[in-house]
Amino acid sequence: MTIEQITELIDPHRSDQPDPVLRVRELVTRFHTGRGVVRAVDGVSFDLAPGETLGIVGESGSGKSVAAMSLLRMVRRPGRVESGQVLYHGQDLLALSEPDMRRVRGGGIGMVFQDPMSSLNPVMRVRDQLVEAMRTHGKFTGEQAARRAVELMERVGIPDPSARLADYPHAFSGGMRQRVMIAMALANQPDVIIADEPTTALDVTIQAQILDLLAELNRDLGTAVILITHNLGVVARMCSRVAVMYGGRIVEQAPVADLFAAPRHPYTRALLRATPRLTGSRDLPLVAIDGRPPNLIDAIPGCAFAPRCAHADAQCAEEAPLTVRARGREWVCWRSAETGVLPPLPAAAVGSSGRLAAVAAGEPLLRVENLAMTFPVTRRTGLFRSVHGSVSAVDDVSLAIAPGETLGLVGESGCGKSTLGKVLLGVHHPVGGKITFADRDVTVVRKPDLGWFRRAVQLVFQDPMSSLNPRLTVGQAVREPLEIHGIARGGAADRRVAELFDLVGLDATAAGRYPHEFSGGQRQRVVIARALAVEPDLLVCDEAVSALDVSLQAQILNLLRDLQQRLGLAYLFIGHDLATVRHVSHRIAVMYLGRIVETGPADLVTAAPAHPYTVSLLSAAPEPDPVTERTRERILLTGDVPSPLAPPPGCRFHTRCPIGPKFRPERTVCATETPALRPTPGGTHAACHFAGELLGRVVS
Repeated sequence: MTIEQITELIDPHRSDQPDPVLRVRELVTRFHTGRGVVRAVDGVSFDLAPGETLGIVGESGSGKSVAAMSLLRMVRRPGRVESGQVLYHGQDLLALSEPDMRRVRGGGIGMVFQDPMSSLNPVMRVRDQLVEAMRTHGKFTGEQAARRAVELMERVGIPDPSARLADYPHAFSGGMRQRVMIAMALANQPDVIIADEPTTALDVTIQAQILDLLAELNRDLGTAVILITHNLGVVARMCSRVAVMYGGRIVEQAPVADLFAAPRHPYTRALLRATPRLTGSRDLPLVAIDGRPPNLIDAIPGCAFAPRCAHADAQCAEEAPLTVRARGREWVCWRSAETGVLPPLPAAAVGSSGRLAAVAAGEPLLRVENLAMTFPVTRRTGLFRSVHGSVSAVDDVSLAIAPGETLGLVGESGCGKSTLGKVLLGVHHPVGGKITFADRDVTVVRKPDLGWFRRAVQLVFQDPMSSLNPRLTVGQAVREPLEIHGIARGGAADRRVAELFDLVGLDATAAGRYPHEFSGGQRQRVVIARALAVEPDLLVCDEAVSALDVSLQAQILNLLRDLQQRLGLAYLFIGHDLATVRHVSHRIAVMYLGRIVETGPADLVTAAPAHPYTVSLLSAAPEPDPVTERTRERILLTGDVPSPLAPPPGCRFHTRCPIGPKFRPERTVCATETPALRPTPGGTHAACHFAGELLGRVVS
């Protein structure tokens, strides 16, 4: 399929676009701080056509969200929009009075924020919030607004809309709250919606539902969408055009098919090469972007990406590149300005072969048999609290991890992944089952006698900032476990800290700095160094890269693979991004509502899944490839994960299963009998009465 055919598939009316509904010209937003002036948005220009979906991508700190806030004049002090134009239907929003601007916000341009819980009023019913938004703009009477609130809730796919309007925001799941936010953005029939990371905090299945909803609104209502994200797979699925931001500037704009097939700016190419793929080779490490984003307080005379670019020379560092326009795309780069093609990457930037470490033969390092973990649910009755049932967080889970092996554990939020990790660490004592580590039964050992086990199994947290003491230097944080376990003190401890910093790719001189002085990726390296201080055999990585940008994520994933090769570490890698988990794992276990529903070699689980839940997860996961995203068959789950307080009988997935009794009423066995894990023709083990029926209906 040619680029022209792909572009026609994605945007068949590209050559006949109407006048833009929004024109942004040379937008400049700065923050005046005590340390200097931060050039957060520095000369941004783009157009948005009616019915178009424009993606804006880039690392954290690139200026994406500030640019979006600037369009609506919602930048908080000490920031302010200093110059430029934002032409909405030809009217400059930056020149409007504040009363006129309030009519545009929510009336002509709607906004969907990343965190709906912080955007919705927790003490107002959803009905009142929707009606208030409509009556404030004067487009609807009270009676009309009440009727439209029901229509909006139904439009965004919320079941029983009349009843749910009486609920408060906390009564909705994360995905449903985001649907309420979209309903509120649509309330006054805007022709532009700005969605700022609308799916970042959501599971892949809920993310797919929200993206489908935005695409439906874009298609049916002709609503133009600006989608701000760092997920290139989301851009490939949703957008007709994409703008790449770096250092407060747009460095490349192009139709999505053209940009993914042949990026013109080195930063765009670097982002694409750093992104894990479900179909990519795992033999090569991800190509991480070296260095850090620029300090926007300092004036940048040349290209902002030059210090991190493999092609940069003196001209790049000293002269700002001119904007090149050709065949419907724009970019700013000296190296591709004349030919329109980036030069090949030097060999050092491509990366050497890095196959996953070989798994040691013999007995497993960790063996879990029929593990169960429940938590009592208590309620206050008068002066006392009493138990009213229990939550089954982990139910009959069995797995094994060999020395030097990585087991990936995936599933939606609330499926029990993190609880299982805490049980394995000894934080919670299981109510049933057996944990054997290095041929020793951990479940029969009293907590005071678990010192050897806590040293052998260490945890890497999701958020490094919350797991490091802000009052300790990072050197003191890494030194602390050495002293607690009596491994080293004094000069020996200092030397060991220096060795650990070198091991994770940090300069030993950084030991005297505090956590806030590091980037997110560097802080995660410090956390890994602290975990390695006691020379563990197993690391439990609980969403260890989910909070990082794609470039930082690539650095940490490469580091984990390198450490496994050098030290023979075993990992339990917990995550929800299947492409990331696949990249680092030898085997994958898929968990749903406290149970393992499928397990097997990573390549087989992702290429030939047998359980419909695994197929659904893979189908919902966006792949950074516009051709794949526009042509693949997708199976979307409906509804949320059932409550673990009252899990469904039989197969716990049957209430959402695309081949279960909900769609095939004759399959009553799914609702009455619990399936056991058994071998499948595809080479995995799956707990499904009809395993393999959806085989082949995944990304390929």
